[in-house]
Formats: sequence, structure tokens, C-alpha cells
Amino acid sequence: MNREKQLSAASGWVAVAILLPLLLLVVALIVAEARSGDVVAWHIIALALLAAADGVCLGGLFVVNPNEGQVLQLFGAYVGTAKDPGLRWANPFYTKKRISLRVRNFESQHLKVNDIEGNPIEIAAVVVWKVVETAEACFEVDNYENFVHVQSEAAVRNLATSYPYDAHDDKVTSLRGQTAAVAEHLKSEIQERLQKAGVLAIEARISHLAYAPEIAAAMLQRQQAGAIIAARQRIVEGAVGMVEMALERLSEKAILRLDEERRATMVSNLLIVLCSERAAQPVINTGSLYQ
Repeated sequence: MNREKQLSAASGWVAVAILLPLLLLVVALIVAEARSGDVVAWHIIALALLAAADGVCLGGLFVVNPNEGQVLQLFGAYVGTAKDPGLRWANPFYTKKRISLRVRNFESQHLKVNDIEGNPIEIAAVVVWKVVETAEACFEVDNYENFVHVQSEAAVRNLATSYPYDAHDDKVTSLRGQTAAVAEHLKSEIQERLQKAGVLAIEARISHLAYAPEIAAAMLQRQQAGAIIAARQRIVEGAVGMVEMALERLSEKAILRLDEERRATMVSNLLIVLCSERAAQPVINTGSLYQ
């Protein structure tokens, strides 16, 4: 595996200050030799070769922008990466490839997949990423930008098949319910896939989540029914607890003593009142309690 090596390239301004005046001087000498009556051919040839060599050396100049790296190679061999911004000079025979180190983001396509329960859903995600290893990004994969897009979409598909779309139990992780946990899972899975390309996944979050159109209406009814059942369960649990507390308080303070039959009647009445969707309508009994 190719690992990044940072290369400290020489200042390009120093190279310009040395090579450019030398090139102009050599050109002037060639012109002077050509205009003189006593022309010596090998003088002109030597000066021309010197001018060509000086021009080649000027070809070693390159620019490094902020948050950018220039990957340098010599006849196919990786030499290093220049990251210091500004005008730089290196061996003119080095080939240079520009790699952006800036933070980038993209939104995946709306993918149609099945969740863990087999329900078809549509899902998309936004991924924020940057290159941190220029050598791996350049040499380990063919096209690191396309690699990021394809692997991110594959991670989103795998995420969708790992969780249900929705769950009424807070202890069950779902795509719609626990967004923070799902986002962390997506980020870690994308990072695992992009590690070999020298890319860091900074953030990944679901940007679109919905049931597929063909089952959207049916799943909406199912969601409503599930929500009603979950609400009823919560109401019953709370009502039982309140009845239990009421009976314990009555017994502790000796406010009222009830036999088993009247105790059962009170429990039934309290449960009806607490579980009813409407407010209780009081009935005043003007006779005996046992009438």
C-alpha cells in the first residue's frame, strides 16, 4: 500500500530569479553570435543547448493552492506530495497530479430498498468527506471521487436493511426514530469502506426517508393502528399503576374499608374512568352505598 510522503519543494520564486535571467542572457548571446560576422557554429549550438536546458528547468515550476496537494512521480515511481501553498519548483521531469484536500459533500440518489422487515422504502443520504491520504487516493483506487459515491450508496443500502423503518418501542432502533444512532452507524460503515482510498468521512446523515409509493397508503394505516395500540398499552399501564397507588393510599390512611366485591367494583370503575377517551360524568347516589 502506498503511504503519503510529504515533499518540501523549493520556492519557485528563487528558481525564477535564477533561471529566467540566465535564459534571457543565453538568448541574447545567441542573437549576438548570429549577427556577428565571425560566426562559430559550435558556439551557437552550445548556447542553444544551454537555453533549452534552462527552459526545461523552468518547466519544474508549479503552483500549490491552499488545501491542495500535488502528487509528484518520477517515471511512474511515487516521490512525494507537495502541500506547502505557493509557487514551488521541483525536478522538471516529475509528473504532477493535483488532489483537492477541501471538504466536499454530495447527496446520494433516492434508493429503493427493503428494510429489515421487508417493507420497500426510499432512502437517500448526505455525505461530507475529504481526502486525507493523497497517495492512497491517487494510487489505490482508479477514481477516488466515483469510489466515494458508489461505496457510500452501498453503505446506505446496507444500513436500510439493518433497521426497521419505524418502531413504537423506544428500545428498538429504527430509521425514523433514533436518527443520531443511525447516522453514527452510517458514518462508521462509510468510513470503513473508504479507508483504503485515503478518504475521511466527516459526517453522514439520512436526507430522505419514506415508504415506497406502492405501499405508502397501507403503511400509513398500519402506522396509525400501531400508534393507537401503543398508546392504549401506555394508558393501561399508567391506569393500573394509578389504581394500585389509590388502593394502597386508602388502606394506609384507613379512609375506607372495602370487601373483595366492592374492591373489585372500585378497581373496575377506576380503570374505566382512566382508560376512557372521554371525561367521567359523575353520578350522585342519594341512597345507600349498597343500593
